[in-house]
Amino acid sequence: MDLNLLKVFVSVANKKSISLAANELKCAQSNVTSRIKQLEKILDAQLFHRVPKGVILTELGKSFYPKAIEIIHKLEDAVSSLQNDTPMTHLRVGSTECNAAVRISPFLMQLHEAFPTMHLELFTGTTQDVVQMILDFQVDIAFISGYPKSDKLMVLNVIEEDMALLESNDMLSPNVTLTFKKGCRYDEFLKEYMKQNSVEIEKSLCFGSLETILGCVKVGMGRTLLPMSLVEKMGYDKDIRITLLDKNDAHIPTTLVCRKDFIPSISNYLKELQL
Repeated sequence: MDLNLLKVFVSVANKKSISLAANELKCAQSNVTSRIKQLEKILDAQLFHRVPKGVILTELGKSFYPKAIEIIHKLEDAVSSLQNDTPMTHLRVGSTECNAAVRISPFLMQLHEAFPTMHLELFTGTTQDVVQMILDFQVDIAFISGYPKSDKLMVLNVIEEDMALLESNDMLSPNVTLTFKKGCRYDEFLKEYMKQNSVEIEKSLCFGSLETILGCVKVGMGRTLLPMSLVEKMGYDKDIRITLLDKNDAHIPTTLVCRKDFIPSISNYLKELQL
């Protein structure tokens, strides 16, 4: 029997309402109604009486209710036990290019030392790219810029970043944004930041290399926004003008995320890891 049918039944029984159960389960009311009907058909029994203020359990429903809860708990315990007892042998890691340049090597080294038999794979891209990878089950965990916007994802760890507006030391930078491909979280923020400060963007140039972006900033082609940790890592902290932004204005931490319905068995380790 589908575990979700039992969860819908228990939610409706607890809430005594189809609509309130739909809100709790975050699905359409019609979906809840159809699942209750499906369960009643499977059991060949009427589980609810419809009343003016909602629904109440029939005598058969009252009898089935504690059994449904017991089944749910046993199945969830069995799945949890299986996940905890089975060693993870393969981990696919997604990362933004910025995070990969700063800290992915020590992160992978720590994983290798803690789980020497685990096979590791790394995939990189913009935040938009990496989020899509994890939503499509192409990676198991991912480093992204900022907190996830999708309610399908959960945060395992947070790395605070000092965000810096970068310009040429030697000349006045034109109102040109130099950013890393479409889908970069820093690109989105920089354009919005300039707009809020009434700076009209002349044009935007996108590059596939962080080294190219910083090099172009240095020679005065435009400005960019990047984490200070990256600027220091790549050795440009003395070559360009750096304006650190207040976290109230630019709070874009790097977050390690996974799917809520596909949590890796080493999630507790990842939550405690110092990154």
